[in-house]
Amino acid sequence: MPSLYLAANRFGLGRRFDDPATDDPQAWLLRQLDDYDPVPAPIAALPGRAAIAASYVEYQDDRRAMRRNAPDDVAQKDGTGAAMDPELQRLSRSAIRTHYVDAAAARLANAVATSTPFPERLVHFWSNHFAVSADKLPVIGFAGNYEFEAIRPHIMGKFSDLLIAAVRHPAMLLYLDQAQSFGPDSPVSDRIRARGRRQAPGLNENLAREIMELHTLGVRTGYTQADVTAFAKVLTGLTVAGLGRGAGQRLMPAGAADGDTVFIAPLHEPGAQSIIGKRYAQGGADQAEAVLLDLARHPATARHVATKLARHFSGDTPAPALVARLEADFLRTGGDLTSLYGTLVAAPEAWAAEPAMFKPPWDWTVSVMRSLKLPALGDRQNVPALFTQLGQPIWRPGSPAGYDDLVATWAGSAALMQRVELASRIAGRIGDRVDARQLAPLILADALTTQTAQAVARADSPGQALALLYASPAFLRR
Repeated sequence: MPSLYLAANRFGLGRRFDDPATDDPQAWLLRQLDDYDPVPAPIAALPGRAAIAASYVEYQDDRRAMRRNAPDDVAQKDGTGAAMDPELQRLSRSAIRTHYVDAAAARLANAVATSTPFPERLVHFWSNHFAVSADKLPVIGFAGNYEFEAIRPHIMGKFSDLLIAAVRHPAMLLYLDQAQSFGPDSPVSDRIRARGRRQAPGLNENLAREIMELHTLGVRTGYTQADVTAFAKVLTGLTVAGLGRGAGQRLMPAGAADGDTVFIAPLHEPGAQSIIGKRYAQGGADQAEAVLLDLARHPATARHVATKLARHFSGDTPAPALVARLEADFLRTGGDLTSLYGTLVAAPEAWAAEPAMFKPPWDWTVSVMRSLKLPALGDRQNVPALFTQLGQPIWRPGSPAGYDDLVATWAGSAALMQRVELASRIAGRIGDRVDARQLAPLILADALTTQTAQAVARADSPGQALALLYASPAFLRR
């Protein structure tokens, strides 16, 4: 019989203190797919894309104003060489960072409160698959909105819809410098060269490469450097209104609002392109969508996605049979994600007790908070700092590859000590208001061992008992 513990932890985010028991964990997981809310209350309350874009526009305006007015001998230079008053720069950036902090707090609040933890885990999985990293100033404010607008609404649809939504979001276009990519022979580039400049704005291949290597086909799956270059040309013209650079911002379509994703035809590389043996006729924005749809349905993409899903839910080295079933489902349905999840839940390999995955800091912290009726972490403004200390900053993996989904990445002794310390702080804050002896069988269910139960029962204090529970092998793993 499938394990309630695995349903709650491997497929979900840990049992809540008020979760009812279930005799059919698989059916419980599948019901959640129907009950999933893509716009829960904590996220619905956040400012939208327009408000985020306005913060960036204000920052850019402040920067330009200081460059015009501040004397060079007293002004400091920001990263672009613009003269900036330090206090004004700090205030402008703090407004942008507020969007990041509020979104991170909303993400955590929703993960803790949700009654559909399986879909929430899938949101986090896909957000990491299509990773952006809030290391660049243009991405910080948009990172949360990216997950909420590009990922959340599409995790129950087709993979192709999810891919296109991720690629077209401002966070992705700004993170991988697509907003500054010009077709080498585009009308805009031709005009710039005609004015006597030796070199027109260049083609940027970052987005094209990462779509092929990370988002769809996978590494070393038959495409060449020529395919990457051709795909980069196909993607030219996609930019972000009000937030890009250079000539493209003067050619915005009528009615485009700051922060909108737009296609500017004069930036687009003209002509047909050949990618992985197929010719794509010139078609403006339709050309890019045609390539993305083909990449989304490619057999190599089916294999790549199946392998990543299988690894996430079964272990570092997923069983070939599980990968094969997920791959076959992807190909049969054209990448229907809900069908893929059903195949995953039905797979016996996903319910095997071994190998046990080690919870990353996000999963572990969320499962701690879900187990408690009482607030455990203090001020919501401290949420980003907490996860940075634990080694998994929210939306900041530092690479478009996202965070590693491997046991060794998260199971080091230093990481374990950080969790023990945080568990002790939480236990100290809560004191004797929670009885770990009663909590243990609820949150560990059928994974509660005699050894863990005895350690909790024999603890010197209620706080120590709670810390021991959160540092127990079953709670640390999923």
